[in-house]
Amino acid sequence: MIKSDNTLTGIFTSHPKGFGFVTVEGQEEDYFIPADETGDAFHMDEVRILPEAGPQRGQRRVAKVVEIVRRGTKSLVGTFDQAKNMHFGFVIPDNPRFDVDIFVPGEHSMGAVSGHKVVVEITDFGCRDRSIGYRSPEGKIVEILGHENDPGVDISAIVKGFELPVEFEASVLKQAERVAKPVSEADCSGRKDLRGLRMVTIDGDDAKDLDDAVSISFDGVNYHLGVHIADVSNYVQENSALDKEAKRRGTSVYLADRVIPMLPHILCNGICSLNAGEDRLALSCLMTIDEKGVILDSEIAESVINVSKRMSYVNVQKLLNLHLESASGKAPEGDDLALWQEHEDLIDDFVMMEKLSKLLRARRYERGGIDFDLPECKIELDETGRPTWIGPYDRNEATKIIEDFMLAANETVAEHFYWMEIPFVYRVHGAPEEKKLRVLHDMLSNMGYSFKTTDRKGKVVGSGELHPKEYQKLLAKIEGLPEEAMISRMVLRSMQQAKYSDHCDGHFGLACKYYCHFTSPIRRYPDLQIHRIIRESLRGRLKEERMEHYLEILPGVAESSSKLERRADEAEREVDKLKKVQYMNQHLGEAFDGIISGITGWGLYVELENTAEGLVHVSKLPGEEYEMDERTGDMVGRRTGRRFVLGQSVKVIVDECDETARTIDYSLAEEEEDE
Repeated sequence: MIKSDNTLTGIFTSHPKGFGFVTVEGQEEDYFIPADETGDAFHMDEVRILPEAGPQRGQRRVAKVVEIVRRGTKSLVGTFDQAKNMHFGFVIPDNPRFDVDIFVPGEHSMGAVSGHKVVVEITDFGCRDRSIGYRSPEGKIVEILGHENDPGVDISAIVKGFELPVEFEASVLKQAERVAKPVSEADCSGRKDLRGLRMVTIDGDDAKDLDDAVSISFDGVNYHLGVHIADVSNYVQENSALDKEAKRRGTSVYLADRVIPMLPHILCNGICSLNAGEDRLALSCLMTIDEKGVILDSEIAESVINVSKRMSYVNVQKLLNLHLESASGKAPEGDDLALWQEHEDLIDDFVMMEKLSKLLRARRYERGGIDFDLPECKIELDETGRPTWIGPYDRNEATKIIEDFMLAANETVAEHFYWMEIPFVYRVHGAPEEKKLRVLHDMLSNMGYSFKTTDRKGKVVGSGELHPKEYQKLLAKIEGLPEEAMISRMVLRSMQQAKYSDHCDGHFGLACKYYCHFTSPIRRYPDLQIHRIIRESLRGRLKEERMEHYLEILPGVAESSSKLERRADEAEREVDKLKKVQYMNQHLGEAFDGIISGITGWGLYVELENTAEGLVHVSKLPGEEYEMDERTGDMVGRRTGRRFVLGQSVKVIVDECDETARTIDYSLAEEEEDE
């Protein structure tokens, strides 16, 4: 909001190097705040700024902080450092955006010793202006998480830093115990009885919350696909203690050594988990699909199901491979024979699922849907929490089957309720912004890839004019190449973040008009919310009063769920970064193959095959001085003109790993230097 004195109010985002940015509501671009103009502002403070008069510095809008309106941080997580032979200490914040230590008087230290991970409440933000008299921020320790070397404390510190709720209050646990009763025949009344239908769950080996099951048949003309989702809304009533807690959490959070669930375990691993051989309440999306992958008809129903078998991605993939081998005359042997015999009654179903999955995927591809086959990181830990292996997850045909079936159900449900014109929560994904398109276009051109983002006159098209097929064509060109993952991430960063909305604004990445999240109510609040709406609609209870109720609350549900999802994603990324640093710290001095994944003025970012990314600082580049060519984005030697370019394969040595900053430093191996 602009005031009469030409100042603006916004949120300050600090950078570890001292400068920062201020985001003003309603304005697309942030204001750059130089390091000497940040005043006493800390990360996430609400501040008043005065924009700089006259011409901008380059492309940046520049301003200075003139007032702290409201402090955005009340407490921090960090490492306590006790002053030697003194009755006080300092907390060194884990978050590098807080670049000053917090002074803690002895009487407020709770007995912490050096190396303890602690939560410190800030009681005085101090003063940074040395002309007035510099004074450190001051605080008191309110919780000791444990020593930094204790197993699991490193991740607990990240959990605390992101303010992720862990423990459930007694009232929530008691309510969960009360509602988690076995399914009775009374519960099944009025529901479609699908207990005689053969169906399976297919998940990772270590999954405990099984919220989706699938069934399939073929009548000679059409496929009949059933996607059956745990009816969590039957147990979590609106405005109950359970519902309020689920909304407060927004999503389950999956970290390297733990899961922080949205709902208590007695629900998410118990009565709401589709365990094989047990009656469960569900919402079923029953689709009729032709041999071209077109969904001809669908029914959404409250149901009661009984899963035939629990399957894993690994075993389903093995069975699909064995089926191929058997077709060529090779019979299974040993463990493979035992697996085949145990699941012989399901093999035809899995083959049928794979065929239908490919039909649905081809149909989605035909309309322009983008398939980002990015290698997600898998981290294996020992009993002390130290990483023993990191690398990409194996995404096979079995995982794609479930992905394709869930996408089909999500689209079907979204379109159905859109045309019913009732309040709903959609998953939306906007077209890329023009500024990001221009950056992507230039980077890809420098790498030798064409990307049609310009018109005949060379002007970058508006984001609304770009079809997702252009992304699709690019990803097809790089499939199987060493730089595939790196370019895929560049492409992904050029796009807007998907979010929840009460408006059906389409999904650019999937190239579809209607999309929602229907398939994971155990771990995502928006899914739970729309299950509640679906059940009321099916039961004819969505009268005017209830419609008005949902019209009022859904914008808030969508906004808060989007924010909580981003918080969970950031926490998961920080844990992954930490564990990658810890893993690479065990390999100091060793050589690894990688590709250049980023180029900046301060060096080359290199990503290894195991997904660990680190920096080769410009000062470590061999033989001469290097600088970044702003026109091409390459790193160029001033004397010889030698170039380092995005996507280039290199071999690096692990030089240093910093757990606090969560960074890895590499240098080029000798064979790279000799080129």
